[in-house]
Amino acid sequence: MSPHGAVSGVSFETDEETSLVLSSLDEFIEQEVKPLEADLGERWSNPRKRHEDDGRFVPDVLEAIETVRKKSAEAGFYAMNLPPEVGGDGVSNVTWYRAMRHVASNGPGLTEHVLAGPEGPKPLLAQAEGEQAERYLKPCVRGEKSTAFAQTEPGAGSDSPNMETTAEKDGDEWVLDGRKQWITNGPYADFVQVFARTTPQEELGRYGGITCFLVEDDEYEVSTLNNAVGMVGMQAELVFDAVRLPENRVLGTVDGAFYDAMEFLSLGRLEIGARALGHAEFLLDRGVEYAGDREAFGRPIGAFQGISHTLARGRARTFAADAAGLRLAWLLDRGEQAIEESSIVKYLATNVLFDVADGVVGVHGGNGVAEDNPFMNELQTARILRIVEGTDEIQLNTIAKELGVR
Repeated sequence: MSPHGAVSGVSFETDEETSLVLSSLDEFIEQEVKPLEADLGERWSNPRKRHEDDGRFVPDVLEAIETVRKKSAEAGFYAMNLPPEVGGDGVSNVTWYRAMRHVASNGPGLTEHVLAGPEGPKPLLAQAEGEQAERYLKPCVRGEKSTAFAQTEPGAGSDSPNMETTAEKDGDEWVLDGRKQWITNGPYADFVQVFARTTPQEELGRYGGITCFLVEDDEYEVSTLNNAVGMVGMQAELVFDAVRLPENRVLGTVDGAFYDAMEFLSLGRLEIGARALGHAEFLLDRGVEYAGDREAFGRPIGAFQGISHTLARGRARTFAADAAGLRLAWLLDRGEQAIEESSIVKYLATNVLFDVADGVVGVHGGNGVAEDNPFMNELQTARILRIVEGTDEIQLNTIAKELGVR
């Protein structure tokens, strides 16, 4: 075997750079994030005290989230996967995957805002140049502004090319009209990336004729909050009523936004997978601990196969899905689109989390559904993750198509 075999193939070793990132993240969370949670007290730990009547975060919780984001950016973590020329650190997809999974293994909390999620800069936004980069991209990388990705509509979710939002040219401006729904970070974004049809399907086809626009928060209306169970206060319906936008608000190419977004679809699914598997690890740790401490019929409940096998199955499936996640990250680092692999990872990881969460609720019995424990919230989040970035059914459709099953 060639001494370079591990380099040209897949290595499961955590390299020195990644090890340093993970240990630095642990230190950051301990020193900067945990004290903020402690200061918030019940306003963070109790979901009913975390939100206003309409679902929005109360001001001090929102301030804490923004503080975590900014401090993480200052420490070089927040958008470290983006290129150095836009303020990132250019870390590999393997390192980014491992970092996201590692942070998620802390479970629910302010730690979820340490690394850029839907509110942060993604490769599509990284296409911004000149004034766009200075006004939108770089402040987002620094954690000073947040954004949202506005593609889903009331009547167009998985079938997003059939969107009804339109933008028509009027002189030197575009006039944007439409509604977007279930937009994560919609209630709080400083600007949104809005997808709109600019040329009819009959002219440029189903996937052509869609353009992305940068729209600032004072140019649209935040309508009702879509308070999904497990994501209360995070999503909203956005209304664009004859919003007039200059040419310099077009992100990327006119009529080419759908193709631009598809280039980075696999990365989004990798990130969802990393988050799901980190949360699965968190839950399994809690389940193992409880199975050893809780006694019934004169012995720890972990001695009963109904309990031990539940945890063992969760561990086995998490292990397998993590290997798939690392392989996907490696393929992306090689410059491959990895469409099939990204669907496999997204489908496997989110379903693993759902099954692990359900199992750990069962292991804890009555304590599993208690409001002051995180397990039911984790189960609800797991179900949401099986929908965002493409539903289970969409992932299976993609895998079947890649297999040649039509």
